This record gives sequence, C-alpha cells and structure tokens, in this order.
Amino acid sequence: MEFVYEVEGGDFTKAGNASSAVKKTLKQLNVNPKVVKRIVVALYEAEVNIVAHAYNGTIKVTINSEHIHIVLDDKGPGIPDIDLAMQEGYSTASSKVREMGFGAGMGLPNMKKNVDELNVSSEVDKGTTVEMITYL
Repeated sequence: MEFVYEVEGGDFTKAGNASSAVKKTLKQLNVNPKVVKRIVVALYEAEVNIVAHAYNGTIKVTINSEHIHIVLDDKGPGIPDIDLAMQEGYSTASSKVREMGFGAGMGLPNMKKNVDELNVSSEVDKGTTVEMITYL
C-alpha cells in the first residue's frame, strides 16, 4: 500500500495533513497504537520541516506487513551540516516561523527518537531527502 502527498512550503494551514491521513490509515489497519504514535510524531516533524524550510516537497508512505517506509523529498535550501542539525535545539528557522511556535530545533532529533531507521541526505541549494523506517 502506497500513498503520496504533496507539501507546499510556507503553507502552515495545511501542515500536518499528511501525518493526519497516515494516522487514520494506520488506525484502520489496526497497527499497534504505540507504533502509530511514533510514526505520526516523526512524520509530523518532517512534514513541518518541509513547510518551514523548503519551497515544496513530496511525502511517499509505503505500508506493508513488515514495516512502514516514509521518504520525504524537498526542494529548498538544503542542510549544510546534518550532524549539527541533528542536535537538539539547533534551528535555522526564520523569526516568522518561530513566532508561529515552530522551529524549536527538535524536528530531526524527534524523528530519530521515533523511528527505527533514519537517513538524511541533503545538497545545499537543491533540497533534502529524509528516509524513515519503522518495523511492525
């Protein structure tokens, strides 16, 4: 089973739509509620990162009997130093984004805490790809 969601950068009114849809699907599939919570937290953080930092992005969610595989690809400024970005509290969010209550520097750390595998690759001035896997 596969789902694809388009995310528009800067549109905070739709931030969380993909994670909400995935949550609904996982509940319908009777996935363990603890697993659902972990996936939704990680996906929401990743989705908000696209909205806050990128021009646009795509989220592809693949669900099978063994795992949930999520790949987020965005077009945006990229992450110059992934190791630094993985540190709690580090943020490059604009003051406007912070005023809205986002950009606390917990996105990538929260993703890492809530999935079994996290891979982040980025190219400055091109975009970022985040891959998350959670085993069922």
